[in-house]
Amino acid sequence: MISKRIAIIGAGFSGIASATYLANKGYEVHLYEKHAIAGGRARQLKTDNGYTFDMGPSWYWMPEIFENYFKDFGKNLKDYYQLVKLDPQFEMIFANSKMSIPSSYDNLKEIFEAKEKGAAERLDDFMADAQKKYEIGMGEFVQKPCLSLTEFASLKILKNSFKLNLFTNFSTFVRRYFTHPDLITLMEFPVIFLGAAPKDIPALYSLMNYGGMKLGTFYPIGGMGQIIHAMVKLAQEKGVKFHYNANVEKIVVENNIAKQLIINNEKINFDHIISSADYHFTETKLLDKEYRNYNEEYWDKKTFAPSCLIYYLGINKKLDHIPHHTLFFENSLEQHTHEIYTDKKWPTKPLFYMCCPSKTDDSVAPIGHENLFLLMPLATGIKDDENLREKYFNDMITRIEEKFGLSNIKANIDYKKSYCIDDFTNDYGAYKGNAYGLANTLQQTAFLKPTIKNKKVKNLYYTGQLTVPGPGVPPSLISGKIVANEIINS
Repeated sequence: MISKRIAIIGAGFSGIASATYLANKGYEVHLYEKHAIAGGRARQLKTDNGYTFDMGPSWYWMPEIFENYFKDFGKNLKDYYQLVKLDPQFEMIFANSKMSIPSSYDNLKEIFEAKEKGAAERLDDFMADAQKKYEIGMGEFVQKPCLSLTEFASLKILKNSFKLNLFTNFSTFVRRYFTHPDLITLMEFPVIFLGAAPKDIPALYSLMNYGGMKLGTFYPIGGMGQIIHAMVKLAQEKGVKFHYNANVEKIVVENNIAKQLIINNEKINFDHIISSADYHFTETKLLDKEYRNYNEEYWDKKTFAPSCLIYYLGINKKLDHIPHHTLFFENSLEQHTHEIYTDKKWPTKPLFYMCCPSKTDDSVAPIGHENLFLLMPLATGIKDDENLREKYFNDMITRIEEKFGLSNIKANIDYKKSYCIDDFTNDYGAYKGNAYGLANTLQQTAFLKPTIKNKKVKNLYYTGQLTVPGPGVPPSLISGKIVANEIINS
């Protein structure tokens, strides 16, 4: 017999995904979100003067993960939002050159060959290997709940375990194929989404290169928030009840069973509870100490993905020659990652990322204006204040002007908002202000991540970027499905 009432804390990707899978199986699902809108880190910010900003994720890779999500419910993604393929996919700026990454793989090979003789053929070899990892990794590996090592004893995984390169680091792996520093940087950059330096990430994650550069970079018209809107609509079609401005204050446990949530000072009974809120926040703020899976020492030893400094900018004129996505890699990736993970300080010579969705989408800015999103990765847990934010803002603006031949951008800003470490902590309860969850190092992969099940409370589960399969939008969708299936199959 199905236990009917399910509570889910947090309306981000993983929370909404869990809710929809469970409601589809007949459960009564209530989703509680402390903000006024859904989305979590993928919320949208709409301004009075006509801008729509995606507050968090801005890259749309691994398109079939999104398509499969809607197919699971007999739906077609195209019925919910319009997807366009970007060409160029993105531009990468180096110290003395820049590289525009085309949508066409054949054109990409030409760029590789022009940089380094024989690199086109080696790119084919790299991508063929990455495709195998992608098919095994995304088809088998990341779909596991990771509650036991025996889950990985399937014939397919065992047969291909050597090919997954779990014990080779990504930096070494890339250098087997390419020697030109620009090509190395290009191939290494996707693993930044996994929250660790290339030298600390298993070579398994070359699957990211295939899932991005080979399959293509996409954009949903209206912004990444349109995915959230689509998921909310689908969830409501399945009967999920959304509760906004709902501050969950405590998970009430009796006899090792989670009985209630206290929400806005009201006690409400449930049969199962899932938290898609920050895992550390859930355990330290919502649970009594004796029911926590992990102590503070455990979390302190974990390698967290970066926090970041973000700026949302409205520009009251068009900016020529700027593409949709731009990566500013004029400085050393190794130095910046060292200052994120080892030195833990504000970067000396930072890299940063710029998104200008108004180049693709007229709906996100007033006519004749531009929508700019700037992001600079940072160490977690370091000092955050307005003066530091402004210092790095000025550095980013200066570099944009220099690289694109622009002038006086600041004089044309008609909307400006920053978002940084303290905001991630205040808005999401993010441990040390992290933006992306746990880094996907070998020591934090699969069953070595925080478990999806509470070990002491049998009907309490966790989903999202601090548990399996890890950080990023596609993994968050998968995480929600994994946890829902655990309850459905229990």
